[in-house]
Amino acid sequence: MTDNEYREAAEYWKKHDEGTVKMPADLLKKEAEAYIEANDTCALATGFGKFIRCTPIEYMYFDGAFWMFTEGGEKFTGLKDNPAVCIAIFDRYGGFGKLKGMQVSGKAELPELFSEVYNRAAERKKISPEALKKLNHPMYLIKIVPEKIEFLNSDFKNKGFDSRQTWFLI
Repeated sequence: MTDNEYREAAEYWKKHDEGTVKMPADLLKKEAEAYIEANDTCALATGFGKFIRCTPIEYMYFDGAFWMFTEGGEKFTGLKDNPAVCIAIFDRYGGFGKLKGMQVSGKAELPELFSEVYNRAAERKKISPEALKKLNHPMYLIKIVPEKIEFLNSDFKNKGFDSRQTWFLI
């Protein structure tokens, strides 16, 4: 591909979305959060420079953020130098009329072990901080604050909206 072809391909959805029927923000928020809460596993992409990592990981969603407990792993190589992350949540492909999935762009934060925020997330996960303290290796907490959610849901067409909607949170 030429540079121009790459640029045109990269700009496709931005141009496409200009002329589409947008969902009201309050309804989009409700729909997006319902989809997020109906799931519990995502693909978390981290990286910097030439390093990239995409990790399947379980999440919780509350207080407008994603929360993930983890022993560690290569995702921290990316998080160390770049807090920008992307999450993908999606349903199994069932055909063009049954598409559901989203990309969430945001910033990762790493709360201190056993801080008030950490302990609140542990309790939400139904893990006592005392049990976490007894582990041989720490369980880290990743908090992801979403900045933009791009939600593809074929059901939106039945409601008179384009199937692709973008929710800007910042």
